[in-house]
Amino acid sequence: QVQLVESGGGSVQAGGSLRLSCAASEYTYRSHCIGWFRQAPGKEREGVALTGSADDARYTAVSGKGRFTISRDNAKNTVNLQMTSLKPEDTAMYYCAAKPSTTGYCRFPFDERTYNYWGQGTQVTVSS
Repeated sequence: QVQLVESGGGSVQAGGSLRLSCAASEYTYRSHCIGWFRQAPGKEREGVALTGSADDARYTAVSGKGRFTISRDNAKNTVNLQMTSLKPEDTAMYYCAAKPSTTGYCRFPFDERTYNYWGQGTQVTVSS
């Protein structure tokens, strides 16, 4: 069974930074596309940033370009999302998600319907 353990999140003022982490088993980490989605109240869930096991498999949504960086920590089997220059509109529940990948790349990376496994979510609140 795939388990995704999220950490990080919290409250920060606009312009601040936060880091989210998603820990997985070694098998999941090496064989799945893993990343982050978010859902704000009254809005649909949207993809934020995803990563496959291939070194160049990094996908960041337009909303996070230049501000969010997704990375993998091979020693800890963890996917990290470093968020900088946070804005109030980044306020949402952030979910770690994973789906199998045989190529090391993420097909349809931002389509939540293709993800099989989800974490419980961690709240990010950005105040103005």
